[in-house]
Amino acid sequence: MKTEVIETDKKPETVIIQPVKGLVALNLRDLWIYRELVYFLTWRDLKVRYKQSVLGVLWAIIKPFLAMVVFTVFFGNLAKLPSDGLPYPIWSYTGLLPWEFFAAALSVSARSMLTSGNMVSKIYFPRIIVPLASVFANLVDFLIAFVILIGMMIFYHITPTINMLWLPAFMLLAIITALGVGLWFSALLVMYRDINYMLPFITQLWMFISPVVYASSIVPEKWRVLYSLNPMAGVVEGFRWALLGTQQSISPLMIAISSIIALTLFISGLFFFRRMERVFADMI
Repeated sequence: MKTEVIETDKKPETVIIQPVKGLVALNLRDLWIYRELVYFLTWRDLKVRYKQSVLGVLWAIIKPFLAMVVFTVFFGNLAKLPSDGLPYPIWSYTGLLPWEFFAAALSVSARSMLTSGNMVSKIYFPRIIVPLASVFANLVDFLIAFVILIGMMIFYHITPTINMLWLPAFMLLAIITALGVGLWFSALLVMYRDINYMLPFITQLWMFISPVVYASSIVPEKWRVLYSLNPMAGVVEGFRWALLGTQQSISPLMIAISSIIALTLFISGLFFFRRMERVFADMI
């Protein structure tokens, strides 16, 4: 048997893993190289979430719908909270859609590094893919629940306006906020397990300081700028403005401040996560 050695100029692609020194580099190009892994981890999260579930993806509709019913009874009928002149059920459901996405994405992405500990400690890949895939998986639930909103708009005879063109921008703002906060918490949770107990309380408190069950128009004028520091305030009111045409509660200043805070959380979360990922495998 004769063996031939064929020499070529083409060299195999080599990945060099080096410790980070000085100012951390984001290396976002790796996300494109590992783009297929983002898809497969997103698909894995969806399958695990609804595995052996009787109702399956219907839970994506049941959760915001039942919350809307409860809010309508207690806050709409009993407390008589204002709803910008619109029926409280559709007004609250429109606010619940981005909030449910944010709350679910934050919860899953914050715990994603721990739940993927076996994979993180054994093989190399950009660690940011794990919380990123967790956030993307919740987009599917959002799209399913959005179908109910379309039906409610038809039922209440609400005609979409040109404002709907802004809806992708507000959805992007919600994704940036969820991912930015999720990156902070996912890194902190690896180091401090107490975060796991604090997270439900923080999420619940965050909901009540966001205009989900009430309109931000009831906030006194002198507190509006401070209130706008909550990025979800701009997201929720932006959704209502884009879909329902509400004008009383939204302002360009609120959207601008909320967007700046969301971008700040996202960029700082990226740098903090990349800085801490060197110790993930050891601490998980």
